[in-house]
Amino acid sequence: MQTFALPRSITTTTQNHPTTATFQRPPVVSATAATPLQHLHTQTTYSVAPEKTEVFKSLEHWATQRVLPLLKPVEKCWQPIEFLPDPSKLSVDEFTDQVRGLQERTAGLPDEYFVVLVGDMITEDALPTYQSWMNTHEGVRDETGASPSPWAVWTRGWTAEENRHGDLLKNYLYLSGRVDMLMIEKTVQYLIGAGADVGTANDPYFGFVYTSFQERATFVSHGNTAKLAKEGGDPVLARICGTIASDERRHEIAYSRIVEKLLEVDPNGAMMAISEMMRKKITMPAHLMYDGLYPDLFERFAAMAQKIGVYTANDYADILEFFIGLWNLEKLQGLTGEARRSQAFVCGLPRRIRKFQERADDRARKLQPRRVNFSWIFNKELTI
Repeated sequence: MQTFALPRSITTTTQNHPTTATFQRPPVVSATAATPLQHLHTQTTYSVAPEKTEVFKSLEHWATQRVLPLLKPVEKCWQPIEFLPDPSKLSVDEFTDQVRGLQERTAGLPDEYFVVLVGDMITEDALPTYQSWMNTHEGVRDETGASPSPWAVWTRGWTAEENRHGDLLKNYLYLSGRVDMLMIEKTVQYLIGAGADVGTANDPYFGFVYTSFQERATFVSHGNTAKLAKEGGDPVLARICGTIASDERRHEIAYSRIVEKLLEVDPNGAMMAISEMMRKKITMPAHLMYDGLYPDLFERFAAMAQKIGVYTANDYADILEFFIGLWNLEKLQGLTGEARRSQAFVCGLPRRIRKFQERADDRARKLQPRRVNFSWIFNKELTI
């Protein structure tokens, strides 16, 4: 889920923390301070070749049969309230007891874990940006806002399913008392206002390669937060993160199925699109996150995720290897010269990433740990 980066590999021990936070918020920066809104890269857009949009037009029946069934009917979907204390069904004392139990469970989780969980939640909660981004892609956008096109139906259904993730995580974090909700809510507002620049321009080939990789990365990340929650003594939070990971896995299947079909009907174009996105590096959609205090907030978050093993450079290489195998990229035949070069680049990239990681780890071991603050946990200072 993070952008490909190789932060320091540092291991530290942490102590349990009190359930109720009593820390002072840091001073608020002025409205004129630099924010990501003032530092957006200009994303290239262009007129997508008509042949590409025609491919998606020709695949509408296929998408109806092979993609839309991966959306679940609303009545068969879980809803956030099912994992949370429900005041409408509990007495005041029962509700209070359940919240107290939730706080006691989360008390055993370290601050480092909450930094990453908050970052994951903020990424999920910036969903309006991602639907807008999906609708920039020619040939698959929702032209009317309620288009019956299967591509538009998928985007709206995917958005509706994803919307539950941020709602559930935000409410759980709020009830835990372990995080500064004001700073978190500001970060979400900044992020939605900043938008997303992930390098896909308005090309649907790029877009579906990106979403395949991104959904797989999110599946890995939420799966690892589930594991850490269980180890830290909160089985309910573990079930929450695992349930979200299951959704991400199902969405990954849909997007990877689309790329697999593109490789079948347009192998040269699809192979070159995969290569182009790998050259750009898959960047987390929330990489423009900002809290009003720290312009390098995303880098701090990504370094912490690497440190505690939620998402690492090795995960990035694993995901790439997974798709190379799933899409049989090494076995593609009959490619043009440029597409063959793209094939060789992509298939050799995991090995290069791992070598780069090894060198970076060697350098990191020689560096002093860096102390940074996180406003999401009352501006505590942690090591990355």
